[in-house]
Amino acid sequence: MEPIFKLLVLVYVTLLLPVSILSLPECNFPAVFNFGDSNSDTGALVAMFGQDVAPPPNGITFFGSPADRVCDGRLMIDFIAEGLGVPYLNAFLDSMGTNFSHGANFATIASTIQSNTTFFQYGYSPISLDIQYAQFSNFLKRAQIIRQKGGVFKDMFPEEYKFSSALYTFDIGQNDLTAGYDLNMSTEQVKAYVPDVISEFITTIKNVYDLGGRAFWIHNTGPVGCLTYTMDTQAQVDKHGCVAPFNDVSQYFNRKLKEAIVQLREELHSAAITYVDIYSVKYTLITQSEKLGFGVPFLVCCGHGGKYNFNSAMRCGSTEIVNGTEIVIAKSCEDPSSLVNWDGVHFTEAANRWIYNEIVDGAYSDPPVPLKMACHRKDDSQFYL
Repeated sequence: MEPIFKLLVLVYVTLLLPVSILSLPECNFPAVFNFGDSNSDTGALVAMFGQDVAPPPNGITFFGSPADRVCDGRLMIDFIAEGLGVPYLNAFLDSMGTNFSHGANFATIASTIQSNTTFFQYGYSPISLDIQYAQFSNFLKRAQIIRQKGGVFKDMFPEEYKFSSALYTFDIGQNDLTAGYDLNMSTEQVKAYVPDVISEFITTIKNVYDLGGRAFWIHNTGPVGCLTYTMDTQAQVDKHGCVAPFNDVSQYFNRKLKEAIVQLREELHSAAITYVDIYSVKYTLITQSEKLGFGVPFLVCCGHGGKYNFNSAMRCGSTEIVNGTEIVIAKSCEDPSSLVNWDGVHFTEAANRWIYNEIVDGAYSDPPVPLKMACHRKDDSQFYL
């Protein structure tokens, strides 16, 4: 978004907010619990299958070495944690040196909302959203048992009050849409099962609410048709080069999700539910990437071969044996911060930071409230558009 345009949006949003909401205190989120896929996985799949899931040069920019993320550095969930003043979230499945006193991350690379075993056969994670919820439910119960026992592990788990005062973040759904295409479904066939996907999503939110969750920060799904790994399809492209049918499905998913959240607010009277339009932010970044200083939007930083330095058979960190020595073939570009796309599927840290900076002040949220105000409900003030 252009600086002057964003300033106008912020002024507009500010004018929409009555004095009462502007006078409310910032929320004090003592913990964050995250549900999602590879866009926010901070170590779950690595804990399950080992470092080969996110090998070097992943992590090179910020952490200096692999940090269990498919990115050169930080993800959006990391910037959200920083913005709220809590440590980075450890993956629930990671048992090595983890501290869950400030929350936990249940997101897993390749996760879907649907618990569809057919998807798993095509490489999608068995840790679907319902399993992530089951993990959270178990975590909530066992955390208090462990704290009551005392000992060395007591302070590694959150106090009971943190569960009702925490921020619950969701960033998932992209894989449900691409999975349909992997099964050779048409766009209309993929759209046909979207309502069932949304239903499962809403059920999980209700379940978390029933366990005491009250503040929800929910990202819609991004423009998957603008990710490099979809470019090998012969489907119709839009004027920016993105695969139009994929983005059409993403937008349909987002409309249905927003409609469901509007209804959900009527049912969960004590919940503060913020819907964040990630699609628009990412689409702006990709379609204006060169103007924003990021270069060619589809060019992959970490890859090898292919039109945009992407080859699905030789992904980021892939190695070959040359003269008896294993060497990395799919290397990082010289400056990851100069590109939007890290590995053909995921964003660079610089892109994640840019996206976070666009959404943190509420300019793309419904209701239009900043991240730090996301605990306030509609009844606190009439600030819905």
